[in-house]
Amino acid sequence: MTDDTAVEKKSIRADALRNEDALLEAAKEIFATSGVDAPVREIAARAGVGVGTLYRRFPKRSDLVVGVYKREVDACVKAASDFTGQYGPGDALTHWLKRYCQFIVTKKGLAAALYSGDPAFDALPAYFRANFEPTLQSLLQSAARAGEIRGDIDAFDLLRAIGNLASVGGTEGAEHTHRMLGLMIDGLRFGAAKH
Repeated sequence: MTDDTAVEKKSIRADALRNEDALLEAAKEIFATSGVDAPVREIAARAGVGVGTLYRRFPKRSDLVVGVYKREVDACVKAASDFTGQYGPGDALTHWLKRYCQFIVTKKGLAAALYSGDPAFDALPAYFRANFEPTLQSLLQSAARAGEIRGDIDAFDLLRAIGNLASVGGTEGAEHTHRMLGLMIDGLRFGAAKH
């Protein structure tokens, strides 16, 4: 392979990655407003690519839904290390719990797809747990060691509690969920062993 060919292949890969990122971002936005059954032409148009490009990367709608879901999980997990670098352990935990709650609130359309019975989504709950549980466990342990929260909180229990809280609709929706999350966070602090 010549140097020109290597540069050309690298450039194509970079373009393909940009297109994929644009498609996933467009799909995320459109899924949030129109649901996961939104027309693929609308997603491709928002991404600035042709429908053929969308289908080359995501041959089935379920591939696109999985791609959006995993991308959003990864971004939420990455936020934990960002918060850990910016804040003390208790505040990092609080910021991440709010970020996670926002993830849950804004992904209700994706949740419906996940529990649709489509086998294409069977691996996603395990992906969710394998990424979120250790992330939250690390944040909980750091905050407990710092004496900012109690030390007997199970990460998976807390993830489920927030998921259950966020799934309750009501007229206030996200506002109510965020207020209740504040109460949960106060509960984590109750009984903390301050040093």
